[in-house]
Amino acid sequence: MAQLGWDRCDIILVTGDAYIDHPSFGMALVGRLLESQGFRVGIISQPDWHSAEPLRALGRPNLYFGITAGNMDSMINRYTADRKPRSEDAYTASGSPDKRPDRALTVYAQRAREAFPGTPIVIGSIEASLRRIAHYDYWSDTVRRSVLLDSKADILLFGNAERALLALSHRLASGESVKSIRDLRGTAFVAPRGWKPSEDWSEVDSTRVDTPGKVEQHPNPYEMKEKSPEVCGTKTDSASDIKTMTLLSREERLAQQKEIRSKSVVRLPAYEAVKEDPIRYAHASRVFHLESNPGNARAMVQAHGDRDVWLNPPPLPLAMDEMDYVYDLPYARAPHPTYGKAKIPAWEMIRFSVNIMRGCFGGCTFCSITEHEGRIIQSRSEPSILREIELIRDKTTGFTGTISDLGGPTANMYRMACKDKRIEESCRRLSCVYPTICSNLNTDHSKLIRLYRKARALPGVKKILIGSGLRYDLAVRSPEYVKELVTHHVGGLLKIAPEHSEEGPLSKMMKPGMGSYYRFKELFDKYSKEAGKQQYLIPYFIAAHPGTTDDDMLNLALWLKQHDFRLDQVQTFLPTPMAMATTMYHTRKNPLRKIAKDSETVETPRLAKIRKFHKALLRYHDPANWEILREGLQRMGRADLIGNGPQHLVPRSDGAARVLARRPQGETPPLKALARSFGQQRLRPGAAISRKRP
Repeated sequence: MAQLGWDRCDIILVTGDAYIDHPSFGMALVGRLLESQGFRVGIISQPDWHSAEPLRALGRPNLYFGITAGNMDSMINRYTADRKPRSEDAYTASGSPDKRPDRALTVYAQRAREAFPGTPIVIGSIEASLRRIAHYDYWSDTVRRSVLLDSKADILLFGNAERALLALSHRLASGESVKSIRDLRGTAFVAPRGWKPSEDWSEVDSTRVDTPGKVEQHPNPYEMKEKSPEVCGTKTDSASDIKTMTLLSREERLAQQKEIRSKSVVRLPAYEAVKEDPIRYAHASRVFHLESNPGNARAMVQAHGDRDVWLNPPPLPLAMDEMDYVYDLPYARAPHPTYGKAKIPAWEMIRFSVNIMRGCFGGCTFCSITEHEGRIIQSRSEPSILREIELIRDKTTGFTGTISDLGGPTANMYRMACKDKRIEESCRRLSCVYPTICSNLNTDHSKLIRLYRKARALPGVKKILIGSGLRYDLAVRSPEYVKELVTHHVGGLLKIAPEHSEEGPLSKMMKPGMGSYYRFKELFDKYSKEAGKQQYLIPYFIAAHPGTTDDDMLNLALWLKQHDFRLDQVQTFLPTPMAMATTMYHTRKNPLRKIAKDSETVETPRLAKIRKFHKALLRYHDPANWEILREGLQRMGRADLIGNGPQHLVPRSDGAARVLARRPQGETPPLKALARSFGQQRLRPGAAISRKRP
């Protein structure tokens, strides 16, 4: 600050992550964006939260403190699906697991308030997005109130918040009070109970959003027989009292509806109601997700005691030139020098990768992308992406010619969108690809193929790998894309996510059936053979997802055995705040359909013993799991699967176990060794590999 001639910062950002000046890390992106608008920005990374003193390091900011827990929700970052502390924090130097507090957003905000009372507190990031209304918290097994109230913040920014962030900052700089800024999309705030922006706003009870109203009988305009005026529902004394009906065009009707919706707010059941009543919680979750399309979403409000938490509609997606602007800012593309030679696992994983898009229209119920980034794809231009690859080549230490990923939330949704903007703005589907791919969705992969080809043709680039999760039900629609991918962009292993083999859990995940997997595998094997390469698919699966029975998991284990898969790491379902699968876990109701007391019940593995059994079934080959599996199979009445023959799932005794656990000579080497041999980054939890002999 002294070198820059600053007496104070305009904005001080506080983050739970180590500071890495790279656009894949939210704090760097936000800081550079604010800097580009002329604001003096300071950043406090991973402060000691045991006192307010570390928050005083840069003095009082002129405008506000911007608080974030980091790139992950702090509870997900800290604890496993079994609620056990993780041994490593990927976003911290040397992977140290103790550099941020639990519920970091709330703790940092409270410390900032202590440090400088009266300074506005703005909270954001994925932890804020996922906890902006009353939400089920897996770690405390309770419904918690909005993080706005716990943190005592003045305003919350959710989703990709660049627009709201810049508008808020400029308005505060011009002298507006943070308490008066109530009209920004993508923001949430606390207001007195019953507050409205103006008198012409109307309030809609959420039960009207998700429950059909009474169907009124309408007169037949072509019927010649004279009828009493009461048929229309009102009495008239003469023909002169009958009003002429004006027929509107589709465009006029949509515009009228949009105007009405723009000044209406949906009242969700109060925090106190959803906390005590699972039915109301499930209903609120369904309505919340139905109001998530920026083209037609209404504001929502939820009472917490005598105050309302008001949610404005979601932010509008960034256009391509706006995305380019954000990603073309002058990032140093490296961790802060104070970390020295310490390794930061998340940086090691993405340092040679490029983010080409945001959002995901898959709508998987266990995933948080929908609640944070939305379903509308936001893509960068080819020139912007190619410039970043050249920057990696020229400026990133250790680059040897391999780009580890061109992707984002998914590998192959780049520049995909609804064929008609008007349809997109009026759509209320929860997924564009489930139960089938929408006929209005453009699934053309040609722009992505062209990008891949241009990227691998750049001087100094030897290989472009694809590391993001592939949506294979889309990929099979473009054999040319699969051929390009398999021939040039797979380093021996390609990860995909069937998640399960059985229709029960797949329907609760909103994931396609195994038919798409088999079609993709056929193309993958065909083009690998044509390229003269021996390559493997890495499918990963989720254990104990809502809607999964013991039989479902057993059938998946038998499928894995039949196809000679031995999973190295597996993923147990972890209920993240506000996800629809979390609603199923907590309420045993299905928010994908209308909610009522007698609506579908979703049975969910909740007991630790059952969750361990389901996880063990995914690793049926591991001797450490055989005792759990024997007990579970006997409980299910499937002792016929216990034995020492090839048709059995687990051996009968530990003596046989030791024999069966020996690896035959010439068998495919372990997954980690294969990963090293193909130059891959460390694989995410849930990875698997076929152990068939070459």
